[in-house]
Amino acid sequence: MSKAGPPKSHPLFVRITHWINALAMILMIGSGWRIYNASPLFDFTFPREITLGGWLGGALQWHFAAMWLLVINGLVYLIYGLVTGHLRASLLPLSPRTVWADTVAALRLKLDHTTGRYNAVQKLLYLGVLALGVLVVLSGLAVWKPVQLWWLAALMGGYEGARLVHFFCMSGIVAFVIVHLALVFLVPATFLPMITGRAPAPKTNEANE
Repeated sequence: MSKAGPPKSHPLFVRITHWINALAMILMIGSGWRIYNASPLFDFTFPREITLGGWLGGALQWHFAAMWLLVINGLVYLIYGLVTGHLRASLLPLSPRTVWADTVAALRLKLDHTTGRYNAVQKLLYLGVLALGVLVVLSGLAVWKPVQLWWLAALMGGYEGARLVHFFCMSGIVAFVIVHLALVFLVPATFLPMITGRAPAPKTNEANE
């Protein structure tokens, strides 16, 4: 009797959009740091070695190219998620009670993990980063076209306010990426399924096979 293969985890469409999004974010973060260095908001700059573009004009070109990639990919993923029910199935239901319970379990290192299924903390983080993604795009548009989109910039406190919103939203996304990579490092079994689309095969008692 043949053995069944590992259970399916992430659909192909989700995996493709995930990696496109990862590439777009790397390009946007690196070029964004270079743009920030040209006119810092705070009393620090990012090391040139971790920025992208070489100079302000080059960084802007990278940033805008990655922005369109991120927006188009994000819209495609959002439409797919809503039409197929993927977003609802993956990120809902969610309640303060389950978030608190899973947070306590995580702090005690007793939080169970099933590949392809998100616990309440993960659901909250993913919903949060989706919201940050929307805000970072809107604030970026307000910074890019503050005259044409004056009403959008006004909602954020003007041009400088939009810059601050953009900076803090991007900082939140960077923090999410760091936490995401740390979790992948701590639970490496979550990495391969995002490439193959299949969860690790459950362990069985060989004596009963």
